[in-house]
Amino acid sequence: MGQPKPGVRIAGHALISYPIAAAQAAGLERFVVAKRDTELPEIYCPVVLEPDQPRHPLCGLVTALRHQRGPVLALACDMAFIDEKLLAWVASHIGTTVIEAGGLLQPLLARYDYGSLALLEEALERRDSMRDAAASLDPKVVSESDLTRFGDPARLCFNVNTPADVEEAEAIFAALRA
Repeated sequence: MGQPKPGVRIAGHALISYPIAAAQAAGLERFVVAKRDTELPEIYCPVVLEPDQPRHPLCGLVTALRHQRGPVLALACDMAFIDEKLLAWVASHIGTTVIEAGGLLQPLLARYDYGSLALLEEALERRDSMRDAAASLDPKVVSESDLTRFGDPARLCFNVNTPADVEEAEAIFAALRA
């Protein structure tokens, strides 16, 4: 992307600001988990540092669970269209709950129980994928059809990963403003 993803500007704001704002609007405790060398834009919530190694998304999730010592709602920094009502709803579930969209589990849009920590630590040691680690927890899976009450599942779960995604996100925001 040519720059660190959290600071990529979309519709005039840093990409990471969208999920943080949605979590705040949902009334959730907010904190960002990042590596020490991660370049973050100015954000208005605590930053919890994860170990420098391994470089794996599970490292961030394990760090969040250790920090919180309770359930956490994992949310990727690149989800510009996430809905605060969806976040509040997922956070209200009991047990590990993972969103499914596009036929795939979305492990960075999920509620994880603190009791899952040991299994996630083992998955991290094995370098399991996030999806495999989430699936191994036998979570409650929220289907795409359940997501439709909060909006278009493809837009809600849209991740900004490439310059083309930035352009698409800008176009979506422009259409929403029109």
